Amino acid sequence: MMKEDLDAMGPVKLSDVENAQQSIVRTVKRMEEEGKIVIAGGGEELV
Repeated sequence: MMKEDLDAMGPVKLSDVENAQQSIVRTVKRMEEEGKIVIAGGGEELV
């Protein structure tokens, strides 16, 4: 369904894509701070 939506949108300006990406990153960071999600990264091992 998402692929169909993207195909229907057509070309998008790079600045719009970058703004959307920044918004997603801000939302993810806020959710992590609120304890709603856990972000594992950097090859860290959880024990």
